[in-house]
Amino acid sequence: MSGIRRKMVISFMFIILITVIILEIFFITGIRSNYYNNLEETLFNQLETSKDIYIRYFSDSTLQENIINNVDTFWKQTSAQVEIIDQNGNVLMNSHGTLTDYKADDLLKALEGEKSSWIGNVPYDRDRVMAASYPLVVDDKQIGVLRFIASLSEVNKEIRIITYKYLFFGAIVVLFTGLVSLILARTITEPMKRITSVAEEMAKGNFNVKSDESTKDEVGKLSDTLNYLAAEIMKKDELKNNFISSVSHELRTPLTSIKGWAVTLMHGYEDKELLQDGLNIIEKESDRLSDMVSELLDFSRFVTGNISLQNEKTDIGDLIDHIRIQLSQRALALGINFKVEHNFEDTIIYTDPNRLKQVFINLLDNAFKFTPSGGRVTLKAINDEDNFYFYVEDTGCGISEEDLPRIKEKFYKGKSSKSQTGLGLSISDEIIKLMGGTIEIKSELDKGTQLKVSLPIREAE
Repeated sequence: MSGIRRKMVISFMFIILITVIILEIFFITGIRSNYYNNLEETLFNQLETSKDIYIRYFSDSTLQENIINNVDTFWKQTSAQVEIIDQNGNVLMNSHGTLTDYKADDLLKALEGEKSSWIGNVPYDRDRVMAASYPLVVDDKQIGVLRFIASLSEVNKEIRIITYKYLFFGAIVVLFTGLVSLILARTITEPMKRITSVAEEMAKGNFNVKSDESTKDEVGKLSDTLNYLAAEIMKKDELKNNFISSVSHELRTPLTSIKGWAVTLMHGYEDKELLQDGLNIIEKESDRLSDMVSELLDFSRFVTGNISLQNEKTDIGDLIDHIRIQLSQRALALGINFKVEHNFEDTIIYTDPNRLKQVFINLLDNAFKFTPSGGRVTLKAINDEDNFYFYVEDTGCGISEEDLPRIKEKFYKGKSSKSQTGLGLSISDEIIKLMGGTIEIKSELDKGTQLKVSLPIREAE
């Protein structure tokens, strides 16, 4: 038996055993009390009858005279031992001719005028006895005590028989519930063993194995959590592989150009034009590497959760105008009609201006990359009472329906080769999420793309 199953069975059996013992004690004590109470009530009824007979028919004579002439009257009322005791505590008559304990509580109380009973041991009986004493009162004067003494041997025998039956029944209950606990423990431990086996396979690196426990309890939830964990690990592993593949591929091209021109220039060419071309290429490729490293650093911060926003009051109109000035020359060089539309003056938003600027530059950079010369790129900003809306629209090649659902995924480039790392849009989406907003993308192949950035208007804290 496995460790957890053994512990569960022992725990179940301990609880069951304690419960059965408590119930057995409760029932047996109740039965014993009930038998004793019935015997006591019987003795008192018989004493009451004998007392009534005495008062009705024999009260004319003294107690001693009645003992001599009418003692049989008392014996006929009960099968118990009969004692008649005077008011001084002297035994006038004992039907068995034996001595009893005359200091018993029942007798002392009866001499004081109170009926009472007592259970104890006597020298002439191996079993305990029950004695019931009743005061004899004639004309409001107590003249003695009538006492009946019954052995508890038969009563105890009946109680023992019933006790054995209860103990036997309790043993059956313990055995039956023990078997049930084994079955119940197995229903819990077997799924746990299967889940453990799956976890061991995952620990060996096989994340394709799945746990098939589909119950609605905690075991099923554990199974679902384990499958979710495996899926997340596979996703992270795929992300890592994509990261390595993308970085390796993207770094190879600029590094090859830089190394090639460095080797070429080491030979001491005196052609100034060739030298200038080589230095220009080295500078551009270095800038390209710098941009890639910046994206990768941002990606690393987002993955590890080490990025935070430096929120401050920001004039959104000034920020958009700054972006227009920064990118206008590039649009002019590419032959793209770049327009910026907004009507904001002294319009304040509480946000991180550098990160928001990074988002717009990333989105516009993508628009420039995929829009041919002669095309149009527009940045438009509007607002209502609760939100700012920014639209980046282009007339470029668009995004296919196949690529559109995955375009925000990290390192996903689709069918295009113009993206360096496939991280720009993903990082922008993460930044906007941190700001409490969303990015929505609509696109149609060969007709262009529209990105809608929604940001809530928040007051400065």
